[in-house]
Amino acid sequence: MKILLTGIDGYIGTVLGQELLKAGYEVVGFDTGYYRGAWLYDMPDFKEPKLIKKDIRDVIIEDIEGFDAVVHLAELSNDPLGENDPKITRDINHKGTVKLAMLAKEAGVSRFIYFSSCSVYGASDNIADESSPTNPLTEYAKSKVLNEKTLQKLADNNFSPIIFRNATVYGASPRLRFDLVVNNLAGLAFTTKEIKMNSDGTPWRPLVHILDVCQAVLIALKAPLKKIHNQIMNVGDTNSNYQIRDVAEIIKNTFPGCTVSLNKNGADKRNYKVNFNKIKTVLPGFSCKYNTAYGVKELKEIFEKIKMTKEVFMDKAYTRLKKIEYLRKTNQIDEKFFWR
Repeated sequence: MKILLTGIDGYIGTVLGQELLKAGYEVVGFDTGYYRGAWLYDMPDFKEPKLIKKDIRDVIIEDIEGFDAVVHLAELSNDPLGENDPKITRDINHKGTVKLAMLAKEAGVSRFIYFSSCSVYGASDNIADESSPTNPLTEYAKSKVLNEKTLQKLADNNFSPIIFRNATVYGASPRLRFDLVVNNLAGLAFTTKEIKMNSDGTPWRPLVHILDVCQAVLIALKAPLKKIHNQIMNVGDTNSNYQIRDVAEIIKNTFPGCTVSLNKNGADKRNYKVNFNKIKTVLPGFSCKYNTAYGVKELKEIFEKIKMTKEVFMDKAYTRLKKIEYLRKTNQIDEKFFWR
């Protein structure tokens, strides 16, 4: 099976590309390269996949012809970056994704795996499942909802969208992101000995290890199309809904000598718990193998191995908004985020 993996040079894409290659798939990456220079540590037996270096907005049908599946990650990838310029977020995350999906359908691609997000639930006092109403609070989440609706409308007998609403991802990747909650708090613990939070720690978040996300993709590529056709699935485990302060305690127990500080005046409207039962019934054999304690221990081992400094932790390479702002200030990309 030949797979086009967009966003291959990102946090998840770097790991997923290797997992797909290990599974025997022919993998071609598609990435504009904003984050390609980030590289925190060496991955054993890393293989450089083929790459189409291109902005998702410039995709043409010739880029997609001959592929059996598209796995789509290439969007502006978090809330702060999405809010930085809402119009560009819509152009890339919504219009770019719709263009890719329509061309994939035209090119005869049968499976289109789209990475949505549990952030579409926004804020809720109930445990959300796939039938729950969406309540997107940010431009990033609003684009995800629009894309889900468009993909489901495009579905037919020859084109099968599979929509994964991922929990907040954590865990090791050479192109690590420190703007994700578990990775961020672990990095703070290692480099400053203070687990400093931006909120009072009460908001709930569902969490999922990066390798469990990869596992979902691998299973979806082999699953009978009739079973997964046009399905929306939350990706994670119901037991991995945490209040942020509980995550901080897990990290504190892993990094001895750390203190935890809450920001009682901090505001975070995102607050949701998620039910993940459906994916276990739709994807044959899927079950999360990793928990947050494992992921934090894994990060600690990497930080120790590379002797990570505060300067590395704070570097723009590992925070999406910082990197994009740097590329704009240095005139490497223009006001629409195209390379100059």
